[in-house]
Amino acid sequence: MSKILEFFNNYVVWLTIPDITVTDILEILIIAYALYHIILWIKDTRAWVLLRGIILIGVIFLVAVILDMNVVLWLFQNAMVVGIVAIVIIFQPELRNALEQLGRKNFLTNLSAFDNQRMKNERYSEKSIQSIVKAVYDMAKVKTGALIVVEKEIQCREYERTGIPIDAEISSQLLVNIFEHNTPLHDGAVLLRDNRVISATCYLPLSDNLQVSKELGTRHRAGLGISEVSDSLTIIVSEETGSVSLARDGKLYRRVDADTLQLQLMEMSKRVVDEKKRKWRKGRRKNEKEEQIDE
Repeated sequence: MSKILEFFNNYVVWLTIPDITVTDILEILIIAYALYHIILWIKDTRAWVLLRGIILIGVIFLVAVILDMNVVLWLFQNAMVVGIVAIVIIFQPELRNALEQLGRKNFLTNLSAFDNQRMKNERYSEKSIQSIVKAVYDMAKVKTGALIVVEKEIQCREYERTGIPIDAEISSQLLVNIFEHNTPLHDGAVLLRDNRVISATCYLPLSDNLQVSKELGTRHRAGLGISEVSDSLTIIVSEETGSVSLARDGKLYRRVDADTLQLQLMEMSKRVVDEKKRKWRKGRRKNEKEEQIDE
């Protein structure tokens, strides 16, 4: 008994619950809300790639401190201010967009929208995928040039603002009509996000990859360029040959057939979190069936 009391006196008694006031609760809620939206911002922009680079630099700095590398530490100290300024300049469009979104936020609406977003099982429904594939190969048959960016995790907000807002459900008729010759929206790229056509006539960054074939034009270089700065899948329909190409992760895949395109879009549509939910629901349905059989 004495050993138990000694244990409590040495290790448990000091674990007292501090006095929590209303101000403390408000501070916790504000910090949690801010961190949540910072994480969302990092996840939906190129800042996620930057964050991984910063983590790597942090590891190098930690190793330099442990091993007492004076030259490396001196370089870190002198480059810190320049690095912060460079980050602000590079991500100026994303930072401006984040502040604009903060000013337009309706907190109650955002909470309900967050719940609805969590209930989505896929980024793109089967209907949307079929519509994209049909539109692409309908345009390929008549050699109508097209450039379609299918977003995944990173949202291309910077390039979305260069186009004309559409915000309509994905349909093959809409996509074909957008890229029809001599129409106001046919020039530029179309951005797709979560079963919606977000905007058209968007300007995309051109790739500087010197290994790209000289026979490929601006449309292919733009499709490859956006794939280098985001995790999107870009579909390119050649106006000269009618062939379909895909750009993903900085690589260009030419002469893609309909089945391959459909498989790529289905892969783009998957969410990791939703896959866990799907397995949990599948197991739950299996248990319910077993219970019904037992009855």
